[in-house]
Amino acid sequence: MSFITINNQQSVPLSSIPEMTYDLFFDSNITLIENHEERHCVLYFAFRETGNIRLICCIADDLQHNILVSSSLVSSDAVLNSMAARNLSFEKFEREIHENFDIGFVGHPWLKPVRYAENRADKTKTIPDYPFFGIESEELHEVGVGPVHAGIIESGHFRFVCNGEQILHLEIQLGYQHRGVEQLFLEKKKLIQRTTLAESIAGDSVIGHTTAFASLWESLSGMSADYEMQYSRTIAQELERIAIHTGDLSAICTDVAYQLGSSVFGRLRTPVINFFQEWCGNRLAKGLIRTGYNPYPFNKALADRLIAVLDAFEPDFVEMNSELSRLPSSLSRFERTGTMKYDQLLSIGTVGMSARMNALNRDIRLSHPYGIYPDLNHVPVMKHHGDVYSRVQIRKEEVIQSVSYIRQLLKKIPDAGAAQEIPANLKPDSFAISLTEGWRGEICHAAVTGKNGELVIYKVKDPSFHNWLALALAVRNNEISDFPVCNKSFDLSYCGHDL
Repeated sequence: MSFITINNQQSVPLSSIPEMTYDLFFDSNITLIENHEERHCVLYFAFRETGNIRLICCIADDLQHNILVSSSLVSSDAVLNSMAARNLSFEKFEREIHENFDIGFVGHPWLKPVRYAENRADKTKTIPDYPFFGIESEELHEVGVGPVHAGIIESGHFRFVCNGEQILHLEIQLGYQHRGVEQLFLEKKKLIQRTTLAESIAGDSVIGHTTAFASLWESLSGMSADYEMQYSRTIAQELERIAIHTGDLSAICTDVAYQLGSSVFGRLRTPVINFFQEWCGNRLAKGLIRTGYNPYPFNKALADRLIAVLDAFEPDFVEMNSELSRLPSSLSRFERTGTMKYDQLLSIGTVGMSARMNALNRDIRLSHPYGIYPDLNHVPVMKHHGDVYSRVQIRKEEVIQSVSYIRQLLKKIPDAGAAQEIPANLKPDSFAISLTEGWRGEICHAAVTGKNGELVIYKVKDPSFHNWLALALAVRNNEISDFPVCNKSFDLSYCGHDL
């Protein structure tokens, strides 16, 4: 067998992952994905091993609810056939491997660095010499935005090629401030330091990333989170979804000059994040999730307070969405704007709500369930037009769904569990992977340990890594004035990309 089958949030001996020649590795992973829409690459990465480069590829099977993992050992100066030439969803994974290890990929559609990190293998490739795609024409012009984003002050450059006001092509280059988060996971030796790193990957996805980290660490430590811990993590994750979706609806209204919607949705977000402040002392929920124990057990007093927050939130949220969905001036900006077709979403490997906006069912809560999501009988919210309006509708319906899940959970609050003793060392020579469904979509953390249980590599993948290309394709043939609302309707992460 050319792969090992594992489950979400499981650890296995590294030696149990089948090793094969690159040609077989290539054929096996391409065969797993081609003509199998239920499968996609959740992670493909490399690390140094005894002077060579170890490749590990993880293919998720969303119907069988498992992950197919394989590996190949190649020389440090290898030039390999590109899997992206056969299946475009591999293109950014291969670009990252190329940037980090200077591995060549023959046939790759556009082999260039992803981030231009300080520790990139080839220092001669620099941002000032970045090979932007250009079109020579007297009728066309280029519009550059960035590298500092005017709204959120993060690093990202957008290069538009336009014919008048019509966008023909958009190229997005991120990574001007690569933070080296993955390397810090290796350098920091205390668990609390590493947990703080996980909390800082993306400030709007604290619960999603920290839950992935804690679950992975528990797996590598031979521990398992009890029901009470999973209960609190689930409530927190759905609250995070409510808060960010509501804030995004406010920002989308701002981008189409609908001031009432902007103000109301903005106001509604505040009590939700303020509840996190009451629960754990931080409005972004930093400090709430910890490995092996729950520092802030959920109790009856918190439940009563949260019910009051939701009772005040829900009717105003529903009413404001009703107004928004009937407003012709907003609908004219939402409908048939920034549209992506199903085949496009499938080919580039989109995940989360960016996939579900046009019938591509990617939701880890259903496909690779974790925690107590199986008890909720989760049904993903799906749309079928792939435009801004579909993304708006997903946010609205997911908020209402999350409120219903929380109300269901609050009917029976578990007693606080006992803290578990965390082993001093992780399992040696092991591999572990942990997936959660953040509000953007699939979050993935993976780790490899050495012979003494030390971290050899720690990999993080935010859903934005998959989905930035979807934004670039969605704006083609749209007016450049529609870019802000398209951009916010995806609301992808700059910092989550630059790890």
